[in-house]
Amino acid sequence: MTTLVPEPVASTVEAPDRKTRIRSIVGWAVVVALVVGGAFLAIRVATTAPSWHDALDPEGVGDTGSMALAEILRRQGVEVEVHRSRIDAAAAVDDDTTLVMANPVTLTDDGVEEIISSAERVVFLSAGTHLLSLLDMGDNAAGAGSTVSARCDVAEFAQVGMIRPDRMFAPADGVQGCFRDSEGDGAAVLIDDSDGVRRTVVDGARLFSNARLAEDGNAALGLALLGQTSKVVWYVPSYEDTDIEAESPETLGTLTPDWLTPAILLLLMTGLAAGLWRGRRFGPLVAESLPVTVRASETMHGRARLTARAGDAAHAAEALRDGSRRRLAKRLGLAVTATADEIADAAADRLRIPRGSLQNLLAGDLPRDDTSLILYARQLAELEASVDNSRALPDTPGGHS
Repeated sequence: MTTLVPEPVASTVEAPDRKTRIRSIVGWAVVVALVVGGAFLAIRVATTAPSWHDALDPEGVGDTGSMALAEILRRQGVEVEVHRSRIDAAAAVDDDTTLVMANPVTLTDDGVEEIISSAERVVFLSAGTHLLSLLDMGDNAAGAGSTVSARCDVAEFAQVGMIRPDRMFAPADGVQGCFRDSEGDGAAVLIDDSDGVRRTVVDGARLFSNARLAEDGNAALGLALLGQTSKVVWYVPSYEDTDIEAESPETLGTLTPDWLTPAILLLLMTGLAAGLWRGRRFGPLVAESLPVTVRASETMHGRARLTARAGDAAHAAEALRDGSRRRLAKRLGLAVTATADEIADAAADRLRIPRGSLQNLLAGDLPRDDTSLILYARQLAELEASVDNSRALPDTPGGHS
């Protein structure tokens, strides 16, 4: 038995070429860019206050904005002024004006009362429990999610139709509730006409959004609430316009110690320096053994021993016949895909023997025992030798080459 011996180990390895160095430079450039980008993002998150822009914003073009409702009002001839300063909004209110705003959570109670005191018609497009208590208009109620109609005597709601509110309110004494549910306990719109001033509360976060305005009677309800005067002053509350003193919006920077942001930057720079110092360097490659080369005879002998151990004469005969077919096809000038019958006919013509005499040898039943296998192998070998010898013989008159 032949012992497998590994080939000699490569003693030298070529240095990395120019492409390898370029890939290394590009890789480090990407790492540096990611670190710098992460540091910039951390600083932005630490110093940026939460944004209220686009939620019921008449200039917001996103799904939660209300630009679509503002444009519908303008097409109906209503002048729409958007203000982000409570002082400017209060100054813009006149006799024929509707003051519109979402829940002004950035204002104190005094700030809310001050901005609505100059308006005779105020519409809150959203409201929290605290605002309802401040206005003394009611409280929250269950029963949202189903379609409701006006079911009240407010004239502008007669043509609204059905809406599907996300929130219902329980009106206080003296407050009219419209768009009530089937049981009559909750209302989607609260209206207070006391003291000659109309104050309306509705949860329009979804009803009047750009994404939902075309559904049900949402657009009609928006026109009924905001289109009753020739002018709409739309105030957009924000933390930049807050009157809450000694209080600032909580951000990640205000909730963490002052030393944390510099410490994060220092750690990022330290990690970058450590990566440059201890990072992988594309130097000479590690030497390793080359793949082992196995001679074809070793594979043949191994398969032969396995077949002999299994006692599978038919399998061995099939292997011998397949090999003989390939060799005969090549010697007879046939294609690799030639069938056994084609090879047998060509060999018969070459040997000048009747056609069909070799079909049983090349395509018939296989031997089942060792004695028959030996005889079969000899017949195949003799056939191949005869074909080889026939090529060397001169042509005879009337014969075939």
